[in-house]
Amino acid sequence: MNAKEAVARRIQELCVQRGLAINALANLCGVPPSTIYSMLNAKSQNPGIISIQKICDGLEISVREFFDDPLFENLDPIVQ
Repeated sequence: MNAKEAVARRIQELCVQRGLAINALANLCGVPPSTIYSMLNAKSQNPGIISIQKICDGLEISVREFFDDPLFENLDPIVQ
């Protein structure tokens, strides 16, 4: 799994845990739903840290908490 896929899965997990639809998450975070949808699909290959921080702020978690998940262990290397 690459980092982009892990970020997308983590966002989806957090939404499921909190019972949030993507549009509700977008409203909490103050970003357009299209921003989050692009992070979840192949449109955005590089989800920005500012967007991730906005998601964390909306969910009232730290960026550290966002990335403190087994999804981010053993990511595929970018440079080989």
